[in-house]
This record gives sequence, structure tokens and C-alpha cells, in this order.
Amino acid sequence: MKLIIDCFGGDKSPAANIEGALLALENHADMSLVLTGDEEVIREELKKHSYDGERIEIVHAPDVITGEDKPTDAIRLKRESSMMKAISLLRTDKEIAGMVTTGATGALIAAATLRIGRIRGIRRPAFCPILPTMTGDIVGVCDSGANVDVTAEMLLQQAIIGSAYLKYAYGKDRPRVALLNIGVESEKGDNLRKEAYGLLRDCVSINFVGNMESRDLLSGKYDLVVCDGFSGNVLCKATEGTAMELLKKLKEQIYSKTKYKLGAMLQKQMFADFKDMMNYQNYGGSVLLGCEKTIVKGHGSSNATAVKVCIDQAYRMSGGAMNDEIGAALKALEPKE
Repeated sequence: MKLIIDCFGGDKSPAANIEGALLALENHADMSLVLTGDEEVIREELKKHSYDGERIEIVHAPDVITGEDKPTDAIRLKRESSMMKAISLLRTDKEIAGMVTTGATGALIAAATLRIGRIRGIRRPAFCPILPTMTGDIVGVCDSGANVDVTAEMLLQQAIIGSAYLKYAYGKDRPRVALLNIGVESEKGDNLRKEAYGLLRDCVSINFVGNMESRDLLSGKYDLVVCDGFSGNVLCKATEGTAMELLKKLKEQIYSKTKYKLGAMLQKQMFADFKDMMNYQNYGGSVLLGCEKTIVKGHGSSNATAVKVCIDQAYRMSGGAMNDEIGAALKALEPKE
């Protein structure tokens, strides 16, 4: 399997991107990587590591897309950027199964939609990040920012593609799908949510379990939460922010008194395990679902571990089986003649 890595997206590029790529390469003997970015800088960074040179290819791309670039301008004017070179190769090279980037979200969505294309029947691609639950499992949120304005039909499609993703990437055969809403009752929400509820309930391709309130995201009761991109983005960031602030406050309290410090010493491993469980860097990126090829968008502040997990995600879900299942589910929704 061949994957392409945008080495100059993200706050810690190219060091974190390259180190993460090499860590992933060690884990998968049948994988090779294409690295895009300034070739001279990439080669200098590679000198710091030991790796199998036969499984690494470098494509020179001297330009970089930043968060300040308008998506349409980036696509049109920065064709020699590391992201656009990666997108171009993903489109034209049949051997390349997927792409990983930690670069600008807007440019990625625009480029992927225009240059890569969507699975037949998909209205718009959607992001699906993974978060940890309190039961030690995971939950996906689809969408988390790609589509602010959605229709009930799009929410149904997000449930279908998100379910297929969790099946092929995480082994969940019948993931429990919930609709983000202001209450669990079926009649709750605005007209959009009420219409979407009916479509989700009647779709035999998914395992719909009803509405979910935002406070239950990490409860472990659900495997996939379907929502518009605005609500999903707020949900994810509010959850991550709350967890981070609670950990900060806990640390502050522990260091406030000697007896708390002594107690914490006895529970040091427990605190370390909990911190590790809540660290988003360990859960990879948001997969852009609905595209014809695999695209994983890592967090802009991703370290080497996070990049490595993003590549692992791309490795697990690349191939035609997932897209074939999505296509069959969408076809089943078409009106019978």
C-alpha cells in the first residue's frame, strides 16, 4: 500500500510529520510513503532518523498553504504547495491509496471536493473525528466542520458513511448511531432534526438508536453521533476544552497541599493512564468521508505520535470495500421505478 504525506502542513511540520511517517512505516511492512514538500528540508530532516530508503519517495513542493490563505486562492495560486502536490498525485496515481495532512482545513475540503471527487451519490464529504469514551471505547462525530448548513438527507448520508468507516477502520459491525439533539425524545428539535430522525429511523443500512444530548457524548452509549458541521465542531472543541481544563484544575489542586501530593504519588500511574486516555493526539485525525480516495486530516498541532496514528487510520481504511458498501447503501435509498 502506498500513502502520501503532506510534510509541510501543521504547526510542527516538517519534523513531526516526517517522524510520524517513519514511525508508521516501521509498523507496516507492506506500506510505502510519498513525502511532499521542500525536498532539501525533507532530506535534512530524514538524516536524523534510520529508515528503509526503498520505501520512501520525495516529491518536491517548495510552496506552503497557510491558514490565512483563502481556499480558492490556495488551489489556484499555490499549485506547487505540499498539499496541492499531494492532492494532485492522489488523483492521478492509481497506486496511491490515501493521503494524510495536518494543513489548512478549508483548502483541503475545497481541493478534495474539486480534484478528488465524491463517491457516487454523496452530496458533500464530511469530517469524522474520533474521541475516547469513559468506558474505554471510542465515539465518532460526523460532521465536525466540513458542512455548516445541511439537509436531513445529508445527515442520513453522514450516518451511512460514518457507520462504514467505524466498521472498516475500527471493526464495529453495527455501530450505534445517534442524532445530536436538545433532548432524547423523538419529537424534540427543529424541523431539520425531526425530518432527519425519521430518515435515520427508517434506514435499514444503519443501527439508529435515537437522539443524543451533548452531555452524553463520552458516555459510551453511542459509537457515532450525526450532526451538522457547526454543532459538531462546537461539540468536539467544548468537550476537549472541558477535559483539558479539568485536568489543569486537578493538577493545581494536587499541588496545593502536601497531603494531596502524597495521595497523588500513590495514584501516579492512574493519573498517567487517564491523561493518556484523554490525549487527543492518540486518536489520530478527522477522516474526510465521502471522497473517492482516503483523506485523513490531522489536528494542526499534531505531534509525531498523532501523525503516526493518522497514517495508521489511512492504512486501515484504504481500499475499495468501504466505498463499495457505502455505494450499495446509497443505491438502496433510491426510489424504486
